[in-house]
Amino acid sequence: MNAQFDLSANEITPVAESDERLSRLMDEIARNEALPAPSPENVFVGDGDYRAIGLEYLGHYVRIGGLKPTHRVLDIGCGIGRMAVPLTQFLDPRTAFYEGVDPVNEGIQWCVQNIGSAYPNFRFCRVDVAHELYNPGGAISGDKVVLPFPNAHFDFVTMVSVATHLPAAEIAAYASEIMRLLAPGGRLFLTAFLVDEADLSRPDARPKFLKGEAPGTWIADPAAPLGAIGFDNGIVQDILKKSGLAIQRVSFGHWRGVESAHYQDVIIATRPE
Repeated sequence: MNAQFDLSANEITPVAESDERLSRLMDEIARNEALPAPSPENVFVGDGDYRAIGLEYLGHYVRIGGLKPTHRVLDIGCGIGRMAVPLTQFLDPRTAFYEGVDPVNEGIQWCVQNIGSAYPNFRFCRVDVAHELYNPGGAISGDKVVLPFPNAHFDFVTMVSVATHLPAAEIAAYASEIMRLLAPGGRLFLTAFLVDEADLSRPDARPKFLKGEAPGTWIADPAAPLGAIGFDNGIVQDILKKSGLAIQRVSFGHWRGVESAHYQDVIIATRPE
């Protein structure tokens, strides 16, 4: 059952009060053992604790991205529902909805059976886009992706750990789709590795990127270039701007060996009113 969380505009609800309520909700979610979670061996979306990372990003969505309980949310690369599960407790079931898309059928099926069955405003669908690591037999080229939703259908789009596995041309294709799908004033929350060479000299920087073959790219593993790919700082922002989106905020992550609340870099972009 959804906990009710009223995060109004800051001119109505003070920031400190809103954050206190968010913190209380996150504590409740962390203690709620009834929320669905897949078996650890079935989690293909990266390292770390499934529940803890999803809950962490709920906080980032609200505090950095401006997510509200009334928003219509699109999760590109929803995987096996890591971000969706805590959102079931945040989004208002009367006014908000969530759509998750991913190329990995096993993850989508788990989400349909374990999340969508309990939360009717949460829906999931597979988009059979090709990816050399996650869906090598996909029928759709990544630079020609079209998502199955109407124009201006969403208020908030999230792409967490997606651009970190895509070449620039495919990021551009998604950016074009996001511009189409966002309502005016809607927001994109995207994570990426935005690389300045000076960052790589820090002893705590992880991963230790090497120059990639494509200009302006950085890779962590030459044997699997899309396992973790970074771009010269500014490239991803320019891709988003060329699609028509406006960059609102860039928040650097602690992958580069600096103090930060999040690991990957975060870009917030909006569709202009």
